[in-house]
Order: sequence, then C-alpha cells, then structure tokens
Amino acid sequence: MAENTPVDPTSTDAWKQLAGIADGFTPDLRGWFDADADRADRYTFQAADLTVDLSKGLITEEILGHLVQLAQDVDVAGRYQAMIAGEHINATEDRAVLHTALRRPKNAAGLVPPAGFIVDGQDVDADVHATLDKVYAFADKVRSGEWTGVTGKPISTVVNIGIGGSDLGPVMVYEALKPYVKPGLEVRFVSNIDPTDVYEKTAGLDPETTLFIVASKTFGTLETLTNARLAREWLWAELASAGVLDDTDAARTDAVAKHFVAVSTALDKVKAFGIDPENAFGFWDWVGGRYSVDSAIGTSVVIAIGPDNWREFLAGFHAIDEHTRTAPLEQNVPVLMGLLNVWYTNFLNAQSHAVLPYAQYLHRFPAYLQQLTMESNGKSVRWDGSPVTTDTGEVFWGEPGTNGQHAFYQLIHQGTRLVPADFIAVANPAHPLKDETGDGAGVQPGQDVHTLFMANYFAQTKALAFGKTADEVRADGVAESIVPARVFSGNRPTTSILAPALTPSVVGQLIALYEHIVFVEGTVWGIDSFDQWGVELGKQLALQVTPAVQGDSAALEAQDSSTKALIAKYLELRK
Repeated sequence: MAENTPVDPTSTDAWKQLAGIADGFTPDLRGWFDADADRADRYTFQAADLTVDLSKGLITEEILGHLVQLAQDVDVAGRYQAMIAGEHINATEDRAVLHTALRRPKNAAGLVPPAGFIVDGQDVDADVHATLDKVYAFADKVRSGEWTGVTGKPISTVVNIGIGGSDLGPVMVYEALKPYVKPGLEVRFVSNIDPTDVYEKTAGLDPETTLFIVASKTFGTLETLTNARLAREWLWAELASAGVLDDTDAARTDAVAKHFVAVSTALDKVKAFGIDPENAFGFWDWVGGRYSVDSAIGTSVVIAIGPDNWREFLAGFHAIDEHTRTAPLEQNVPVLMGLLNVWYTNFLNAQSHAVLPYAQYLHRFPAYLQQLTMESNGKSVRWDGSPVTTDTGEVFWGEPGTNGQHAFYQLIHQGTRLVPADFIAVANPAHPLKDETGDGAGVQPGQDVHTLFMANYFAQTKALAFGKTADEVRADGVAESIVPARVFSGNRPTTSILAPALTPSVVGQLIALYEHIVFVEGTVWGIDSFDQWGVELGKQLALQVTPAVQGDSAALEAQDSSTKALIAKYLELRK
C-alpha cells in the first residue's frame, strides 16, 4: 500500500552521504575516463530500443550507490507498484493514477487478474480496450472515405481543438510521426484562445472535407469551447458561402454532426453542442491531461497514422512500463535518470534541464516535456499537505539539433550555470539524403548528411564532458590574450539516448521514459506529481477580470492599481 506520509528524503542516511560528497565536489570526467576503461560500458543501459549512456554524467560508483539507496529509502519501487495497481496515489484528488493502463495489452500476462483489473468498481482494461476499439473503428472510417462530410466528400483535414495535454501531446506525436501519416490527410491543431490561432488554422481549408475534434473531458474548458464555437461558426459560414448549406437550424445541426466529433465524457454537453454522443470518445479521471496522449485524446493522430501504427506506439509505452516495473533499481533507466536529476537539482544546484533532440521530427518534444515535467513536479507541498523539505522541479527547455547549437549552447558550454542536458538521436533517418556536390573541403561529394548531423550529436557531448584546457588552446596558436575566452571547462553533464529509428514504438518509449523519470523525482521529493492546482487561480481570476476588460466600470474599479491601469490602457488602445 502507498504510504499516507511521504518519507522525508533529507532524513535518510543516503541523503546525508550525498550532501557530504556534494560539499566541495569537484567532478573530473577526464580523469574518471582515463582511470576507468570500462566507465562507458558500466554506465550504458538498454531500455527496450533505447540505448542510454550516463557515463558523461557527474557520477561515480559511490554517488550512484547512494542514489540507489535513496530510491530504496523512499520506496520508489513500492510506490510504482501502488500506482500501476490502481491505489489512489493522487492524494489531493483522491484518485488512482493509471496512464500505464492505457497501453497495457488485453489480458497482459501476469498483470491482469483473471477476473479483470477492477479499480473503484471499474473494469479498467475492458473499458480502455472498448474505447480503443471505438477509436480505431472511427479512424478506419475516416481513412477509408466511408465517413464523409455533409456534401458526401471524404475528409482530408482534421483539426484538433484542445489545450494543454489535449494539444501538446497530439501535436508532438503527429509531428514526430509525420512519415507515417496517410498521404492526402493533414492534421492541424488549435489551442490558443488568441483568435489568431483558430483563424490561421482554418485559413485555406475546404469546409466540405474538414473534420473537427473537440477534446475536453468536461466539455467546459474555456479556451477549447470558445475555439470550438468559432470553428462551428466558420463551418456554417463557409458551407453557406459555398452554396451547400441551407439557412435552417436543421441543416446547421446536420453539418455539425458530420463535421464535429468529441473526446469527452460530458455527453449531455456534447449533444447540446450538436455532436452526436455516439461520436464522443471518453477517458477517465485516473488519466491526467499531460499523461493522456495515448488515450482517446490521440484520436486525431490515430486517424493520421492508422490503428496499426498506433498499436505499435502503445507497445512502445508498455515496453518501458515493463522495464520500469521489472529492472533492478541499479539498472533501471527511468529510475537512474530521475535520481541523476535529483543529484543535479538538490546537490549541485542545477535549476534547469535541456532536452536536445537530434531528430527534426522531435522538434515539439521539449515543449511537450515542459508540461509533463513542470506541471507535475512544480510543487511546494508534499502529498500529505506538509511543506517540501527540498527544492523540487527543474525548468525543462530545448530545441532540436544544430538549431540549438547556433542559439544557446554558448551558455551550456561556457556559462556559469550548470545545465544538465539530454541528447536524443536516431541512427536511421526517415529521409536519408546525400550532398552530391559537397564543398570541396570538409564535406565530400556524396556525403551522407545524417552522418554530418550525428557527428554534431557525438561531438557536443564530448566537448561538454571534456572541454578544452588552456594548454590545448595555446597549442592551436591562439594569442595569449584570447586564451581564457577559448577555454572550455568541461564537466558539463549529459545523457545520450540513441534509438534505431523514430518509429511509433520509439516515440512511445521516449514519452514513457520521461513520464517515469517525473514519477521517480516526485517520489523522492514526496510530492503528488499528478495534480495541477497551480493552473487554477489564474483561470478563476480571468473570469473575474473579464467584465472589466469588456468595459464594466465597477469591475474595473475592483482591480488592483496595476491591473486597473493596464486594462484602462488596453481599452484606450482598443478604441
């Protein structure tokens, strides 16, 4: 059973030993590698298709031993088992946390009891797979052309309307798996309540071949429902302009029924909007938004890549779930990566963490991780309501590949802040291209461009680890006055993650890897990684402020002086 009171990590002997090591800690990656020919082998691990090299991290056997002991002291393995068993580890909402059930195969051997996986009276696996089957059947109808718009034309564009986890996950996965998208199909994503977003995403679309998916569990999310209404008005206006929509309520209702579906459990609200409740796909309270991409929230992507590829995507998640469940702590990749983040954050004073995918199709992965990591672990109270005893969370950020090298790597290499970084790459690109001309110097004719790209991936972690000494700079003939500016200190920690290719399975593996990293950190810190009360206050205040922005003088007077002045200036400029 999950404990009601979290262990205070700072009270453990492991924490005290780590604090002692950190006091005056001077890393020496050059020396460590020189003294240990097996370091790379010993700190490289396999999790499904992911090869994960931790050897360029700031760890020794002593440090790693204490980190693993810390995981034992706070019972990471026990809490993980409690999570996948359906215990209510989301304390503030009194809910189970079962995103792992979204990707568990039917009748998974050793995981599903013969009588079914019953949580709070719900047969979880039966419900998950019933919903998946419904989503798959709908996706097949759209992909085959059986589902048509109001004029009988097949769908060519799907527009997903959601925000937060209902947007960041699907758009990231869609971008990551672009090579698997059915030719002739396109998915667009609307999230921001800025009217520019819905305007731009509907620009140029044919209303007769456009399908909207409104993703909102409660069908009450302000931004999503506002954008859905704007999209509905756009559909009616564009169909009328094309001369294919009569000016009757019945015709408009029929158009919505053919061009809108929902991901929601609020069937009454779905129906009131005009969507046939039969075309609503549900998910459950035990799935947090940022953990929901592999639920019906991913319907737009299932349509795009097809059910078979989606099944492979889910299998990738499950492979990492099983690795996390069964691998010993000292060989458990999410556990080790989570513990390393604790080491960097709590003992070496790192405040941010870069994720640097050397795969262009993963260009939205850092943005996706921002919600997953910071909404989960940006907490200052523990799951029992007591104050935290440590710093929690990191600022996650990043950009893909060499784009980042020409932007912010300067700070990572030579800045005063410690920025641990994860480098992610694939061996086989989706589009292997050759530079047939070359430049006559470093790039030879016929050069495989992916090898140039990967050379940067390997070189960056090497440079960050080992740097360049003043004597090495002088040996290059650099003027003495410039030498200090050309020195690289090294000892900048990185983790290298390498996969065979960016397949649906590998994308699922990467997402699950970071989900469980978040879990490990949250368990060490004793926080509830599955609620998100911090997003509520601003939303509540926005509703209170709206009348003032609309010109209500009494509401304006009720604001603080700064907000009142800003709104007054806005109203002046809006005129």
